[in-house]
Amino acid sequence: QVQLVESGGGLVQAGGSLRLSCATSGRTFNGYTVGWFRQVSGKEREFVALVNRNDYTTYADSVEGRFTISRNNAQNTVYLQLSSLQPSDTAVYYCAASQLLRPTLAPLYDYWGQGTQVTVSS
Repeated sequence: QVQLVESGGGLVQAGGSLRLSCATSGRTFNGYTVGWFRQVSGKEREFVALVNRNDYTTYADSVEGRFTISRNNAQNTVYLQLSSLQPSDTAVYYCAASQLLRPTLAPLYDYWGQGTQVTVSS
């Protein structure tokens, strides 16, 4: 079992930055791929970024160049740095863990956190 807890969300003006954290506990964290997704009420959960056990990263086109994902295995934490935020980035952000190497679809993840709200004002 893997437990995930997100933090770092909040209200920020357009053009601002936030850093989200995903703290994990339970089974060996290092072997899992950790992904970030976001969801707006009434819409499907959308892939944002992932980092796998080989430090491979990939991003959604909508956030490429603005968001950066990283992991600190010693602290069992994955970070998502959000920069140049836009109102369209407003959503609940979730982190999730998968045993697959490059999963960009939500059903491919086994464990989920509770989410953290990010609101970007114009």
